[in-house]
Amino acid sequence: MAAALNVLAPTWSRLVQRDRVDGSVYTDPAIFRAELEKIWYRGWVYVGHSSEVPKPNDFVMKAIGPQSVLMTRDKDGQIHLLLNRCPHRGNQVCLEDRGNTTSFVCSYHGWNFRNNGELRGTPFPAGYQGVDKSQLGLGKVARVETYKGFVFGSFAAPGSGPTLLEHLGAAAEAIDRLVQFSPEGEVEVTAGFLKHRTKANWKFIVDNETDGYHPTFVHASIFSTAKSGIGALYNNDSTAVSRYLGNGHSENDLRPEFRRLDKPLGWFGTSEDRLPEYVAKMKVAYGEEKARQILVDGTPHTMIFPNLFIAEIQLFVLQPLAADETVQHVTAIQFKGAPDLNRRMRQQTMGSVGPAGLLLADDTEMYERNQRGVQQRDPETLFLGRGLHRERTDENGFTIGDNTDEVPSRGMWSHYRALMEAT
Repeated sequence: MAAALNVLAPTWSRLVQRDRVDGSVYTDPAIFRAELEKIWYRGWVYVGHSSEVPKPNDFVMKAIGPQSVLMTRDKDGQIHLLLNRCPHRGNQVCLEDRGNTTSFVCSYHGWNFRNNGELRGTPFPAGYQGVDKSQLGLGKVARVETYKGFVFGSFAAPGSGPTLLEHLGAAAEAIDRLVQFSPEGEVEVTAGFLKHRTKANWKFIVDNETDGYHPTFVHASIFSTAKSGIGALYNNDSTAVSRYLGNGHSENDLRPEFRRLDKPLGWFGTSEDRLPEYVAKMKVAYGEEKARQILVDGTPHTMIFPNLFIAEIQLFVLQPLAADETVQHVTAIQFKGAPDLNRRMRQQTMGSVGPAGLLLADDTEMYERNQRGVQQRDPETLFLGRGLHRERTDENGFTIGDNTDEVPSRGMWSHYRALMEAT
């Protein structure tokens, strides 16, 4: 791996420029392996939500890139991220997606591990006389931090690299906004996940999540069928903006349009009278004025680099498996204390990203066409210069553009290059 990284190092100025990237960054297996080391295994990656392991001894199967990870809550309530690999012969110690257990037993030779990763015991222990069992527990993700229930992990050694808050930076505000939609101030990830496998590079998906240029064309059919006003948010007349938040994070800020329309819950295609119990709880929790502003503004449309997309009513979690293969894990957002809103969130999620949904099917077709097309020759580069001439700085110092501009993409690629060039 070190040799591969050294070979790549001098070429990044050619591969990633301000307004274009070379097609090989999506197709080269050596680049993918380098990304795993420098981004997925060194930086902070979203893994799961604390509500997925609500009780002591709960566990759920997760991943960091191709690495299988067990997110557990031990008897004392602490969350751990454990590698799903017996240190004896490498056998997976768990094959269940979720459950509740105090221990994991390797089916190959019977090694037994506590749900905090410690080796509990081995069959025929006399064969290990003098062996330090404390060094033979399950591997652990070195750093685990939680922000408002969102659990992130990093394989980097404790004390190295940025803290989670430093990594999140301005993107933490998107999580703050999201949890406010619960009258109890908490998100719950309890609706189960849909898993969509696509034969495309993970960066095509990251690029797409806050790309405001494509919805008018790619999603025209669903906008027309559902008689949705979403398409109007992504055209030349929209007051919404694209914004780069730093550290690879970006957003489509739709609040200017929603505030112009000034309709509580209008972003969700409904009105206060359709969800009276929820609205009443919000007013009690936040007061009349603040509750109204929350319901007018709508939930965030934010990509938290490298793998968490807050997509207004859904969470997308990206899992890269190869240079040309990615799994998207998708779930409906659920707000604690809002059963009437949650039911509609689940219904709309099934309609947009479920097995018969149109929205994700549209995007996935584009990803796979991109992956096939980018392997063709001449030109080898992809042009990302839309709106470069009208980039501007907002009152908080962030780079913004019109909602159809490629500000988020250029920002992400700049951050990506910095990570890949780092020693």
